[in-house]
Amino acid sequence: MTTLHLSLMVTIVCFSLFFLAHSVNGNACQDERQNFEFCNLSLPYEERVKDLISRLTLHEKAQLLVDDSPAVERLGLPRYQWWAEALHGLANSVGRSVHFNSTVPGATSFPAVILSAASFNQSLWLEMGKVVSTEARGMYNVHQAGLNYWSPTVNMYRDPRWGRGQETPGEDPLLSARYGVNYVRGLQDVENQPNNLKVSACCKHYTAYDLDRWRGVNRKRFDAKVTEQDLEDSYQPAFRSCVEEGNVSCVMCSYNKVNGIPTCADQDLLKGVVRGKWGLNGYIASDCDSVEVIHLNMSYTSTPEDAVALALNAGLDMNCGNYYRSYVENAVHMNKVDEAVVDDALAHNFMVLMRLGFFDGFRNSLPFGHLGPADVCTQEHQQLAVDAAKQGIVLLENNGSLPLSQTIVNKLAVIGPNANASETMLSIYAGVPCRLTTPLQALYKYTSHLIYEPGCLSVACEDQNMIESASRAAALADATVLIVGLNQSFEAEDLDRQNLSLPGNQEKLVLEVVNAAKGPVILVIMSGGPVDLSFLNDSGIGAILWAGYPGEAGGDAVAQVIFGYYNPGGRLPFTWYPQEYVDQVDMTDMNMRANSARNYPGRTYRFYSGNALYHFGHGMSYTQFTKTLTFAPSTVYVRSIGFSHISSPNSTQSVDISTVDCPSLRMHVILELTNSGSSIGSHVMLVFVKPPNMVGFGGLPNIQMVDFKRTQVESGKTEQVSFDINVCKHLSMVDPQGVRKLILGEHALIIGSSTEQQLTHQFNVARASSKVRSLNVIVRDVS
Repeated sequence: MTTLHLSLMVTIVCFSLFFLAHSVNGNACQDERQNFEFCNLSLPYEERVKDLISRLTLHEKAQLLVDDSPAVERLGLPRYQWWAEALHGLANSVGRSVHFNSTVPGATSFPAVILSAASFNQSLWLEMGKVVSTEARGMYNVHQAGLNYWSPTVNMYRDPRWGRGQETPGEDPLLSARYGVNYVRGLQDVENQPNNLKVSACCKHYTAYDLDRWRGVNRKRFDAKVTEQDLEDSYQPAFRSCVEEGNVSCVMCSYNKVNGIPTCADQDLLKGVVRGKWGLNGYIASDCDSVEVIHLNMSYTSTPEDAVALALNAGLDMNCGNYYRSYVENAVHMNKVDEAVVDDALAHNFMVLMRLGFFDGFRNSLPFGHLGPADVCTQEHQQLAVDAAKQGIVLLENNGSLPLSQTIVNKLAVIGPNANASETMLSIYAGVPCRLTTPLQALYKYTSHLIYEPGCLSVACEDQNMIESASRAAALADATVLIVGLNQSFEAEDLDRQNLSLPGNQEKLVLEVVNAAKGPVILVIMSGGPVDLSFLNDSGIGAILWAGYPGEAGGDAVAQVIFGYYNPGGRLPFTWYPQEYVDQVDMTDMNMRANSARNYPGRTYRFYSGNALYHFGHGMSYTQFTKTLTFAPSTVYVRSIGFSHISSPNSTQSVDISTVDCPSLRMHVILELTNSGSSIGSHVMLVFVKPPNMVGFGGLPNIQMVDFKRTQVESGKTEQVSFDINVCKHLSMVDPQGVRKLILGEHALIIGSSTEQQLTHQFNVARASSKVRSLNVIVRDVS
């Protein structure tokens, strides 16, 4: 071999090693000459992690505790970027690790979470997570994405003004929990390998976080005053389910304080609850710059070193930001935090990377190494985006105008600032979609003559001439589709709404178009939250659809619903309040329960005591469904742990669930669902419980959803729908001290939302006597 060739080969090898060390999100342990124990696949993860940490200096440890972790060349560790988002598809608008180029130019963009949640379809959420994780692995294998995703958002949609309500599953704790668990499993689960991860998910923002910027109150200074009762039964359930049922590998703490303590520095919330009580198998990350916020924005500590010491000692493992990088070494040298605490944080982070296969050598040899660009934006993935949007769309009103008939509607007017919306449909935390079909583009397919008049150049809708032109178009058409609503300038990250009205002059646009229209007017609302539509009373509107922010295929979904190629079955995942509600209630008031003494109406369907425009769970169909209850309990018997019994069953009105043998305490309910209409459709069966009045308990909900299921039924057919309800988890109520209890006495099982056919069945919860041998006696008594 010539000297020149040898020199060239050495140069190539050196460059390759340099690239591996400096490339973003490349795998570790790719150099066979590096015989480190942490690269030994035959050793347990714990031993490998311990070996890796033992080789790091304190300076290196501090650098590796942040989201943009640098390379450690002497150990063959590449630079790694932890921050990426996959809220409803891979996003490049925020975070650092996902980027698109000619190799992978886009990824599947599902609807905003609030619309997907409106489907009430758990299998859909699971499949969405699987698609996103498959596309993430495909992009990771060509160095266009990482393996850690700080999604999903499972905060409760407490206040209708919150600009980020669109990224949540809604206002109900059970709905949010079920969404979070299924989406997390879709992202993370590896078949038959429970400790390994496809990608790492992260449930955020923990906790009592649902305010960004409202009337001078900023999320980085806000102190959420939350009762123990509200914390347990409203703010925490979704996070708890993420950890205990979804086995999520990350929880992200929020910017705000809770009862005076920053969440990212609260040892009770982090070490005590998330890692201790719930048993997190993963790491705890901060929202970006939250550690800095503790010092600079909140002035909670006197020095940056105090802030990082508080956070580390509280159990915060990963700092999105630079405070750990800059101040951890000083904090250790100043004896504010022990280096062993730093090691524990690193161990939690590295353990997740181990479970992802990051330390297992070349990525093409890993379980998902075969995935690549061809697995992104597949036809199946894009069809799922269409299905998700269709399943979530909610039919709010219909006087018989929908579905439109292609044989009758020859001339269609399409009007409104969101009629040709593109980016608006994608919502926040968006990436580059595989494709994008607006409602206008999709509606062209269904009519021979389409008239398009935007009516407004923006959602502010300032131009009166354009409104008049739109009205003239409606007067010429057989039917009008009017698409209005919000966009990111009125409802987005770091900006909460001031009112619930349509922005600008959109109300005027709607009323003038309705008054001028020759045929029926179909109103489509694009928004991530409720809109006060009371101005439409007696307006003669033909039908109203809520389409959320429907993602890349939103136009197709809206058009298919309007022309009857899909029968809408979505249900509202949040209450639609009138404007006077937000005039009456401060957004900063975190209390869930109504309080008549201070004229406070309460929040969400569970506690709200006022009038609603549309109730939680409302949604109509083009067909008719009837429900029949065929099997339900007359009595649920509760036995204490150890099969002991109490001889005087009336000695107390409630039982602490910690004293109950809960695992086998189930409540079985069976119904028959009949589609008596002329078209196939999906029906969402909602199951609620109304607890008995109990003197002295305090703060019981009006009703509480305990289960739900979406079922498709062909015209003229009947399907059986069964529920297996966890009594301790879903029938328990939380007392003012935050303790979950089963209330004894007569309960009402209510099946169906308040705006549809409802079935009510009474059943008792009672203590088991010595004569009752089973934990749960079910009696077929549904007369």
